[in-house]
Amino acid sequence: MTARDDILELGKHIGQSIIGQEAMVERLLLGLLANGHLLVEGLPGLAKTRAIKSLARNLNSELSRVQFTPDLLPADITGSEIYFSEGGKGEFKFQQGPIFANLILADEINRAPAKVQSALLEAMEERQVTVGGKSYPLPQLFMVMATQNPIEQEGTYPLPEAQLDRFLMHVEVGYPDEKSEAAIMRLNRDEENAAHGSAQHAAAQRLDPHAVFEARKQIGAIAVSDPVEKYIVALVFATRYPDRYDKDLAKLLQVGVSPRGVIGLDKVSRAHAWLKGRDYVTPDDVKAVVHDVFRHRLILSYDAHASNTGADQVIDRIVEQVAVS
Repeated sequence: MTARDDILELGKHIGQSIIGQEAMVERLLLGLLANGHLLVEGLPGLAKTRAIKSLARNLNSELSRVQFTPDLLPADITGSEIYFSEGGKGEFKFQQGPIFANLILADEINRAPAKVQSALLEAMEERQVTVGGKSYPLPQLFMVMATQNPIEQEGTYPLPEAQLDRFLMHVEVGYPDEKSEAAIMRLNRDEENAAHGSAQHAAAQRLDPHAVFEARKQIGAIAVSDPVEKYIVALVFATRYPDRYDKDLAKLLQVGVSPRGVIGLDKVSRAHAWLKGRDYVTPDDVKAVVHDVFRHRLILSYDAHASNTGADQVIDRIVEQVAVS
């Protein structure tokens, strides 16, 4: 099997336990392939936690779940130096925290205070942890999937723009349809009746991480033509200088997408093209992922909030205005 066959098979296995959330499963694979982190937002019970658990169950990797709370300390995530005494001699040894796993589920990340969020920030951006003046590298396969509840905001600490920008994609998860809801009910019933057997089967099907690394190499070779490059840049600049396209659009935007946005859109577009079996990026690949890459990087104006205009609506207008050269 090729690397693409392996990844598609991985997505198929994940999709068997995550029903009605095909878009989230695809974004999870795109984040893995593009070597980025995901911020997943949705109401409770929409399989956000189950999705990354299913990924870890089908990929030969270690998963750590951190439940973020207001009393969490940075050392609870990164680890700390602990004093050991043996044979009359004592020394400090570093005890690794949960951040040293391959896949990190940062559950309800906006419930953690700023110090904890900054500790996670270094791990996400630098792929290392610094404790006691010494840096410790994180695993080569490393992805953070952070979740937050869009409704309950009491007792939360909104993520600053600098940290939001570190997430490759902001994925919004909605309710499944009626057919999927019934399938979810049957799947849960079957899992309760045969939990032990299904766990053994899943363990035997785990994909080697080298397939992911090989896929990333192939994605790096995906061709991006000059017109598509100009299209990506034009979309980014339309968020920074919207008055060039639409005076009304300019009233809705306060701050546009950062250079990380153009890098992220390029990466995810190439990964999307690779998943679709092509060795080149089309404008449709860009349009398919632009909402997830831009959604959390836009700062909307007071007029946008007053008119109840969301980031997705603004991005829709930008995509309509910007033409492929």
